[in-house]
Amino acid sequence: MSLSSWNYPTAMVAGEGAISQLPDACHNLGMRRPLLVTDPGIAALPMTNQIIELCQQSGIEPTLFSDVQGNPTGQNVEAGNRAFVGGEHDGVIALGGGSALDCAKAIALSAQQTRSLWDFEDVGDNWTLANEDKIAPVIAIPTTAGTGSEVGRASVITNEHEKRKIIIFHPAMVPLKVILDPTLTVGLPAAITAATGMDALSHNLEGLCSPFYHPMAEGIAIEGIRLIKHNLPTAVDNGADIDARTQMLVASSMGATAFQKGLGAMHAIAHSLGALYNSHHGLLNAILMPYVLNANRDQIEDKMTRLARYLDLDIQGTGTDTVLAWVLALRKSVGIPHTLGEIGITESDAELVGIMALNDPSAGGNPISFTAKQYSQLFSDAVNGNGV
Repeated sequence: MSLSSWNYPTAMVAGEGAISQLPDACHNLGMRRPLLVTDPGIAALPMTNQIIELCQQSGIEPTLFSDVQGNPTGQNVEAGNRAFVGGEHDGVIALGGGSALDCAKAIALSAQQTRSLWDFEDVGDNWTLANEDKIAPVIAIPTTAGTGSEVGRASVITNEHEKRKIIIFHPAMVPLKVILDPTLTVGLPAAITAATGMDALSHNLEGLCSPFYHPMAEGIAIEGIRLIKHNLPTAVDNGADIDARTQMLVASSMGATAFQKGLGAMHAIAHSLGALYNSHHGLLNAILMPYVLNANRDQIEDKMTRLARYLDLDIQGTGTDTVLAWVLALRKSVGIPHTLGEIGITESDAELVGIMALNDPSAGGNPISFTAKQYSQLFSDAVNGNGV
């Protein structure tokens, strides 16, 4: 795949070597002193210094900020805000996986505001409280193919005091330029490639299953799932396969575009577990996936039948049975555990998880309006491997 560019929902460029366009992107957005936000692991890699040098060669002077946890917290954002203001920065370069990108976008939104970050929680019209003129421009460079945060208008940030993952939203949070360069993902370990790739699948699947009407998002979701079907196993087995890596980056961005239509119980439970246990978000979604599909089967059968046909699956039983069998086989092939128990999560917090999942904004997009008790049971099933 040669370099390709398109605009939806923002300006995108994808392909091997796309990172070379970063200096021009900075100049076009008026960035001369951007804050480069990433996590400690990415910061230690040679590619980060190479990206800094690439900018410096064009007269751009980025400053590195890497105090970002696997599940970014309010304290991470506050530290980034101090770095942004103290360094008199004029934009943000977001480099890394979903955690770094979410933290970077939250910094760009809140660093120059007079209100607290939490005032911009995605509830009602809270986003109108922000001074849009004070939102810094963002260039997003994902190094994993999972969250699709590079095309999102929100960030998921953990409030440590409330032990709750909070969705921070503003329409102007979406990065103004996205660079999808597969060479930046080549060194990603197989286990992370698998977990993040399954996260991309969860976004596309829940976007498709959401009962809300958004035909564009539904079309994007079904094609994103097809790309994952054909490319995730290859990316896991051979991380140097540039085409598979490219297609997974594209599928990840498609998933986050598609879930404008809604998410669902996978994310409602995963957000709750991430806040309680600090577990990897993509891995949680991957484990929860078949249990949620099975629980939703009464309301998603027609969509699953269409999906099975589009994926050219050999239909056995119902459409949901067929897609469920494919998901289980895919998970097994890329090394995803079958239960939450296998990653050390027990039923001890089942009642609390049920309440938290019910109150999570993602629950509003599930095809069935589960009760807190039903969410608790669904969580327990995923802990013990019941039902699928």
